[in-house]
Amino acid sequence: MKMTVIGCGYLGATHAACMAELGHEVLGMDSDIDKVAILNSGRAPFFERDLDALITRHTTTGRLKFTASHQEAAAFADLHFIGVGTPQRPGSDSYDLSHLFDAALKLAPHLSTPAVIAVKSTVPVGTAPRLAELLQAAAPAGDQVEVAWNPEFLRESFAVDDTLRPDRLVLGFQKTHSWAESVLREAFAKIIDSGTATIVTDWATAELAKGAANSFLATKISFVNAMAEVCEKSGADVTKLADILGHDHRIGRHGMRPGLGFGGGCLPKDLRGFIARAGELDADQAVGILREADAVNTRRRRRVIDLAHQELGADLRGKRITVWGASFKPETDDIRDSPALDIAQKLHDLGAYVTVTDPQALDNARKLHPDLDYVQDLIAATEDADLVLHLTEWHVFTHIDPKRLATRTTSRKIIDARGTLDTDRWREAGWMIRALGRPSQDE
Repeated sequence: MKMTVIGCGYLGATHAACMAELGHEVLGMDSDIDKVAILNSGRAPFFERDLDALITRHTTTGRLKFTASHQEAAAFADLHFIGVGTPQRPGSDSYDLSHLFDAALKLAPHLSTPAVIAVKSTVPVGTAPRLAELLQAAAPAGDQVEVAWNPEFLRESFAVDDTLRPDRLVLGFQKTHSWAESVLREAFAKIIDSGTATIVTDWATAELAKGAANSFLATKISFVNAMAEVCEKSGADVTKLADILGHDHRIGRHGMRPGLGFGGGCLPKDLRGFIARAGELDADQAVGILREADAVNTRRRRRVIDLAHQELGADLRGKRITVWGASFKPETDDIRDSPALDIAQKLHDLGAYVTVTDPQALDNARKLHPDLDYVQDLIAATEDADLVLHLTEWHVFTHIDPKRLATRTTSRKIIDARGTLDTDRWREAGWMIRALGRPSQDE
């Protein structure tokens, strides 16, 4: 098939490359000319595992191209995926839909023949009818422009695999057995034929799917971190407790990892956006548990700062602190709502001299937090540190030999906020190590 992908950020570029991998002819469209040039050169303007290889392969064969022209995109195909960003609105927890409606308004005047607009962007429930009305009013093809909803469930650093081999495929339509449904079933035929669970539903249910899934995951992460707070007070070990709970098939261990909590461009935004929309629908009380989940997540960040005070004293001015991690999770350069950088900035604001190291995200971090110091080399970054904070669980941090750092730091103190360091190994090397939700050294 021929298809376009409107919006070539993290979601759109990944989707475009993966649809080309499935055998389709794909034109990606983005209004950022510089981004288009980078993509046409065969690479992504951000780091995502395995994505550059796909883009290079399919731009080389000509199966995948990118443009900045809405007119060219409209003429290229009758199936158009929209994957633009829907960030939080400034000063609000609600979604900012301006990019979505802007993309639709710029595409619509060029739609003179029947077309399917399949939206992948995360939105508040009730958006689809508004978008369909706008498109059909502005497009020469009128009501022959059909709107479908195809939510994404991508995990950063696993986005390629999640697109090609998803847990489930959700397709939402105004009415079933429509032309739009037949078009999308053809587009995803290889995925459907592989046995992937395919749920065909209405617009509203499909719109709710992504926000509900992320809100549940956020609640699960926040629950285990609430248990970490109890463990810290009682001397219990949250990692063992999580294993015990995880063996219950009704709960499961996946996604229930105690530590610093969640960040990134999806979970916090989708959790808060889901809560905000529930309030608009007069269902505010129903999502009280989600509001508390958000609060638990925020407390984990404050807990790390409290532990830093416990180890270095009430006055952090002049103290040298090394932060391991800038990205919100490993295997990505994404720093959106990064717990690591949030903590690093707060410690800097308290007067500490903060050095950050990360395998991929330092360039992005430097733009957003120019006051911090950045060192690429892990060993050099710990030079003369009074305290080390392990805040993003990159493999290189988890498996560092503590003896290599023993003569570098001013004092051997480390706080493991991700729970992936071997505490016995670090203590045997002479370090004081504190891990969230686990017994301290003197217990």
